[in-house]
Amino acid sequence: MWLQVVLLLASCAPLVLAIFADEVNHVDFHYALLGIPSAQRTFFHRPSSSSNASLLYTLSEKSFLGAVNPKDGSIVWRQNLARWSSDAAAVESFLRAGDGENTIVSALGGCVSSWGALDGKLSWMRHFSNGPVRDLELLEHESSITNFNSRDVITLTGDKTGIIRRLDGGSGSTKWEFQDESGDLPFQVSTSPAEIFYVSLQPSLLKGYKIKVTVLDARTGQQTKHQILSSENDISTPESVLFVGSNTASPIIVWTDKGQKTLRINVVGTKQVHSVSIENETGEEIRRVEVKAPRCLSCLPHFLVHYETDSSSWAEVYHTDLHSLAVSKAYKLPRVSEKSVFATSTRFADVYFTRITESEISVMSSASKDVLGKWLRKQQADAHVFHAASEVVIKSDSAAVRFATVLDSGDWELVRNGATEWTRHEALAGAVFASWVEMDGGEELVHELEIEGHESLYGAYVHRVKRHTRDLQHLTRWLRELPKRIFTSLLTDEVSNLDGFGLAKLILVATQNGRLLAIDTGKDGSVSWNIKAAETDNWTIKAIATNSGFATIHAEDGSSLSVNITTGRIISRNPGTIRIKSVAMLTDEPSGIVIGVKYDGTPLQSINRPGHIVTLSDDGRALGWSIRNNKSPLWEFLPPRGQRITQATCRPSHDPVASIGKVLGDRSVLYKYLNPNLALITAVGDNSATFYLLDAVSGKVLHSTVQTGVDTKQPITSVISENWFAYSLWTDVTATSDAKGYQLSISELYESSVPNDRGPLGSANNYSSVYDLDAPPRPYVISQSFMIPESISHMGVTQTRQGITIRQLLCTLPASNAVIGIPRPVLDPRRPVGRDPTASETEEGLFKYAPFLEFDGKWYLTHSRDIADIQGIISSPTLLESTSLVFAFGVDIFGTRVTPSQAFDILGRGFSKLQLLATITVLTVGVIILQPMARKKEVDLLWQS
Repeated sequence: MWLQVVLLLASCAPLVLAIFADEVNHVDFHYALLGIPSAQRTFFHRPSSSSNASLLYTLSEKSFLGAVNPKDGSIVWRQNLARWSSDAAAVESFLRAGDGENTIVSALGGCVSSWGALDGKLSWMRHFSNGPVRDLELLEHESSITNFNSRDVITLTGDKTGIIRRLDGGSGSTKWEFQDESGDLPFQVSTSPAEIFYVSLQPSLLKGYKIKVTVLDARTGQQTKHQILSSENDISTPESVLFVGSNTASPIIVWTDKGQKTLRINVVGTKQVHSVSIENETGEEIRRVEVKAPRCLSCLPHFLVHYETDSSSWAEVYHTDLHSLAVSKAYKLPRVSEKSVFATSTRFADVYFTRITESEISVMSSASKDVLGKWLRKQQADAHVFHAASEVVIKSDSAAVRFATVLDSGDWELVRNGATEWTRHEALAGAVFASWVEMDGGEELVHELEIEGHESLYGAYVHRVKRHTRDLQHLTRWLRELPKRIFTSLLTDEVSNLDGFGLAKLILVATQNGRLLAIDTGKDGSVSWNIKAAETDNWTIKAIATNSGFATIHAEDGSSLSVNITTGRIISRNPGTIRIKSVAMLTDEPSGIVIGVKYDGTPLQSINRPGHIVTLSDDGRALGWSIRNNKSPLWEFLPPRGQRITQATCRPSHDPVASIGKVLGDRSVLYKYLNPNLALITAVGDNSATFYLLDAVSGKVLHSTVQTGVDTKQPITSVISENWFAYSLWTDVTATSDAKGYQLSISELYESSVPNDRGPLGSANNYSSVYDLDAPPRPYVISQSFMIPESISHMGVTQTRQGITIRQLLCTLPASNAVIGIPRPVLDPRRPVGRDPTASETEEGLFKYAPFLEFDGKWYLTHSRDIADIQGIISSPTLLESTSLVFAFGVDIFGTRVTPSQAFDILGRGFSKLQLLATITVLTVGVIILQPMARKKEVDLLWQS
């Protein structure tokens, strides 16, 4: 019996696969990202004391905590800490780990969490309401190690009143807390082998801050003493304090005077301040002073001070005497005419510093200035090192080093002894806008054909001859690559290179920090180029327009940027003068027309050609404009009082209609309502949402639907295509029930409810939406709603070249971090309700309506992948009618190609040309051999007769 059950399940397994196993990473690509790693929250850490293997941990600027395998750069695990903090982008975060421990501790906002270092599982979490966490440290005392081999945690929280707590490392429970009632500014907390130090800034009567150090008993949290350092002449803001050492044998506080002539060093817990003159031979202004020190209790109390000017950099290494607590300079690293980045690593008690310049990498011990290892480094264009984390291994009298560097391009690289092992494009984690562009010059060819179409017969012929003559320059390369293409297609499983069928396209991705990247879908999603397009940390893109080899990016501030889509070279920049709310793109012209829209809904310019656009204004109106006149709108739509417009959706720019009607089972036709000027307006109230279908030319409301009991804080998204539109929201299940849930609704538009009836206009080709009082006629609308298991944050529609292939409704699921493609037949609103379909309906493909729509495993385009924080989804047609390209972006990047009606116009991967040719050859040889025999037999039969 059990054997039969197992065989039955095994036979059903292939039915729940979205794609075949051998197509994973072949028809799709995925960048599992963390975001740009933060300088103070990225380090190598051994998660087990029984092994020397380390993982690379980071808490990124996107508030993602994760562990990366240093061997290949793959993510071992990751957690999105922003889920537990509403203001994650505005608060500081912390990450701490004890060497050899199997837990790491993070803090973001008012939340402190402990995680399994190997698997990323949550051990415990604590929320504090008295303000964000200002500092986080691990108590290095041996007595603090409790169960789970976890050190106790010291936290500092509060904005005005500092509260220091000691949390149990195994459970997160509070052992004691100390509250500072002095009114000083909470700054940082530090520990030593015997005490805990609370560092605060005490405002001076005249100006600046004095540094106050409060000493606490580690077991009870009681104050034992405090010292006040006279620093008010040097420290004007909290940023003036360069460093407060933590978890070291001799923690220190470092700052400089205002003229940056003297370095001030205080060993925490003492009153003495050591003053050291800064040796700046050139006299240039020092732009940055940085302190690097180990965080391990058992390490030598050595630290490095790094100085940087506009043209050079140097460093000094200092030692602290544990008995006299005196600070002395050990040696000085030479000044170089390059930028330098330093990283600190430890090995048992020894401390090592790794210096990374534009030309070389060097490793030295903190105890001696002798260089243990040196390697040359190749500087990449526009890729300067921002910060790094290193790990040093000593072999006899030499050193081996691997370090993870964050480049200002947003790339995260691991370099081992000067050679790059892997690169992660973490800049993509801030993607805010994406657009498709053609790689193979298809747009240029369309433009040339348009020119030929407007020429005379002789002029078009001459133009085509010239075009073909120019194409001869590629003949040599084509002939050179021809043998390779032939042999490759014969000897591999691939039928042919599909790049020529439009599957190889570039995707331009704009990030929040002002970078522009190009992703090549024909090369498994590799990054073709990466440039710095804008000097900002909040780049808001409204549109990307492409035309004949270059792309123009339009930003919210009104500025625009043109780049070469092949090389990424910046062609031109146009500064903005007027902020724009949106951009209208008229894509029916070969060159494309872009019209900016101001925040009051007024277009920036007029175009002398027919056409209409719909805009939204700040005061909640929808306005219709003729693109020939931007002085006054043709119409305006204002929702009823208590509602506000949140979104306007139009049909995709490429939305071909293959059939003007739907053929029913009895061979009659239900004609589609195909108005190209449709706009779907979403308006929300206190607990309701209304969807208005407008005619963009006249402003007439063609259809409206109201949903009550709506949670407007949940995602409300919509899409419109061909003759249908869909939307999703959180609402009441029924009008008489208190049950609520996520709902997906779809409506189809037809010219008439009667088959074979074209409605009031019949087969007329022309009509006026403005002057005909009854035109455009209202469509006949069929609607149906489904309860779905989770929310939908974004919607899209697959696009194919001719629109023959069945469309899929693309949906992003934030709860499961997935992208699904729901086939349109499943959402057909004509599905029979409360009864089985008739024979005629079955022939149409209709089946019985079910109110709950379970997401089928075959619909998941991302299959088992976890696609984090998706912010948008776009699709593009290819030259293959069966295939559509899909791209989702956000923190993660995901691209794939889908075939909603199966790949009916291309052979499968299992088809072998070599086998076909072998079969033809065998048959040919057989015919040649058998032909004389057959002729002889025919002659013999004639003689016998």
